[in-house]
Amino acid sequence: MEACTQIINDSVRVERQDNLAWVVLTRAKQINAINDEIRHGVPEALRQLDTDPSVQVIVIRGDGERGFCAGADIKEQRPVETSIQIRKRIGQNRWVESIDTIAKPVIAAIHGYCMGGGLELALGCDIRIASPDIVMSLPETALGLIPGGGGTQRLPRLIGEAKALDLMLTGERITANEALALGIVTRVASSTETFLTEVAELAQRIAKRPPLATEYLKRAVKSGADMDLRKGFDLELDLFALLKLSDDAKEAAIAFKEKREPIFKGH
Repeated sequence: MEACTQIINDSVRVERQDNLAWVVLTRAKQINAINDEIRHGVPEALRQLDTDPSVQVIVIRGDGERGFCAGADIKEQRPVETSIQIRKRIGQNRWVESIDTIAKPVIAAIHGYCMGGGLELALGCDIRIASPDIVMSLPETALGLIPGGGGTQRLPRLIGEAKALDLMLTGERITANEALALGIVTRVASSTETFLTEVAELAQRIAKRPPLATEYLKRAVKSGADMDLRKGFDLELDLFALLKLSDDAKEAAIAFKEKREPIFKGH
């Protein structure tokens, strides 16, 4: 299948190929600094891809050589606002949180600079794979601010409160290997040259599996994190029982017996 490109707006495009889709931040000259077009374009792209039956896995990446995303664009001009107006504006488009509504797996492909809101975007994704050249930081306190895109909530849940506070209070920049050791990223590519190839290979490994099982697994983990353990066990059993009689589960068993590749249809 040939690659198909869709322009969402001047700062976001979508590239579809086979059963993968790439949401690309296209402000390379600004190291993909976040503007309102990104804040609206990324959720729009994700919504479209989540309802596209030809797409099994979504990857978010930044264009250009310098980085995934340098954080909010401080040059973006706004009229003078009160605190209430700022809270209302940001609350009306909690764009990173839009990833939480997506049923399909979302992978962050991180290279170069991944700072502030860029790291918060990556933290919102299900899996994070890094190029060896990454530089990560949540530097907001140096500007008299705190992270405002979920960083104070997601990072402690991911790596623990003390380590998260250390990184956020100091604004320390960390490397790929440090991010891997902390558990912020799940994988580091072999090289910068093979980075996107390795991302695509990982995404394809996931995409080849039964789509409904992938969706239910993500639901069990994400929804279960907000439940007590017993309710989480119940949710897992409910979803397991639903999958047990699915056409894809039957196809997987038949294909195994017939020693052939299964053909999954997502139901």
